Amino acid sequence: MDRISVLLADDHADFLAVAVRLLEPVVRVVKTVADGNAAVQEAARLDPDVIVLDISMPVLSGIEAARQLRAAGSRAKIVFLTVHPDSDFARAAFDAGAVGYVVKDRLASDLLHALREAMAGNSFVSPTVIMEPVG
Repeated sequence: MDRISVLLADDHADFLAVAVRLLEPVVRVVKTVADGNAAVQEAARLDPDVIVLDISMPVLSGIEAARQLRAAGSRAKIVFLTVHPDSDFARAAFDAGAVGYVVKDRLASDLLHALREAMAGNSFVSPTVIMEPVG
């Protein structure tokens, strides 16, 4: 089976480098970009299996990028990797089409697990995020 292809979008170059080093032995990182608009453009061009988005990015937020990806018909699984541990951001991410939500301080322990869950058709949320019931 081919390795999972992943597009990474984060506006912090140092953080992107750490994520690439963590992921590369297991998945194929097809591209890294620094803003949501570039993520939407590269996703259309590269058709990755998974798109990892930061929420707070210039030009276009990760949430809005996810909405645009879904509207454009992207089949990629969307996993957020963010500093925001609160449920409001997580809920907005899932409402925009995400299947995973990983808090950056849990990168090493959660990101690969979230990617595997996404590819298996499951959702994943870092355990430090308290998701409150809707309703």
